[in-house]
Amino acid sequence: MRKVIVLGSTGSIGTQALEVIAANRDRFKVVGLSAGSNRDALAQQAAAFGVEHVALGADEAMQLVRTVDADVVLNGITGSVGLGPTLATLERGMTLALANKESLVAGGALVTGAARPGQIVPVDSEHSALAQALRAGSSSEVRRLVLTASGGPFRGRSRESLREVTPQEALAHPTWDMGLVVTTNSATLVNKGLEIIEAHLLFGVPYDNIAVTVHPQSIVHSMVEFVDGSTIAQASPPDMRLPISLGLDWPNRVAGVGAPLDWSAASEWTFEPLDTEVFTAVALAKRVGEAGSTWPAVFNAANEQAVLAFHAGHIGYLDILDIVEEVVDLHQPQGLSLELVFEAERWARTEADRLIAAV
Repeated sequence: MRKVIVLGSTGSIGTQALEVIAANRDRFKVVGLSAGSNRDALAQQAAAFGVEHVALGADEAMQLVRTVDADVVLNGITGSVGLGPTLATLERGMTLALANKESLVAGGALVTGAARPGQIVPVDSEHSALAQALRAGSSSEVRRLVLTASGGPFRGRSRESLREVTPQEALAHPTWDMGLVVTTNSATLVNKGLEIIEAHLLFGVPYDNIAVTVHPQSIVHSMVEFVDGSTIAQASPPDMRLPISLGLDWPNRVAGVGAPLDWSAASEWTFEPLDTEVFTAVALAKRVGEAGSTWPAVFNAANEQAVLAFHAGHIGYLDILDIVEEVVDLHQPQGLSLELVFEAERWARTEADRLIAAV
């Protein structure tokens, strides 16, 4: 039986993880839970699973990881505040089931340098798909990784037509039900940019060999192209419980966790190129990823600030990426450490706020 700590237990990833665990109590035991601020929901979860060790906030979550013994820590915290718990998990030698992409993006070499081979198991559907497909060949046989994107609510739109987009329109994702920042990031494709950085860090594939294709049906979650011309794709109905279950017990599969595709029914899968002139976030993410150091942390922090300003009505939709790019261009990294990452993020938020006020 695998002992599990769930960080961010009251969020979307955390609650679905607990659903998987509840249906497989002979396989998993929850030994720790943390939430951001929802004390009542956390208490209900702790009672339902008989959990003694609970925490509120990122600092308490990090202390929870440092003191409670577990086999796997599922980091479902939202935002780069998950970096501390990510590093604490790796330092203790526990398996990290990583849904908190921001901590890997912001931490970069700090995270990969602290991890032993195979210690980080991705929970994002795209990276779980890549991890599954990569088992079909050796690393030397990989030609490129292909991340799929739904295209979000603005697929096929011109840049000019997005000038008057409302926050409500940006939150109308066609496939996934996510939080405010992540859903908006899926509309701007900042989320896909973060996933490119994450894919590079997880799998060691050069940025030039990581591509994005738009797949509106969200059935193929990502693909690996090999040197012999073969492409291996992972396909399943959109259901985060599948990658979550793999994260909890990689590489073992949990029977019945998700419904399979119905091959007796007619269906259509389409793929189309990404419009890089409309969705500039992907190219910008590759640029900051290649630059490394604290540039990705600045990219992520400035974006979070701009997204919140957009939803508060202070800036327009197109201003989000314009502000992020300007903050990135102004950044002068001072090195890479946990303290310098947080310092760079504070600077990025301050600069973003200055630019927001000037719009």
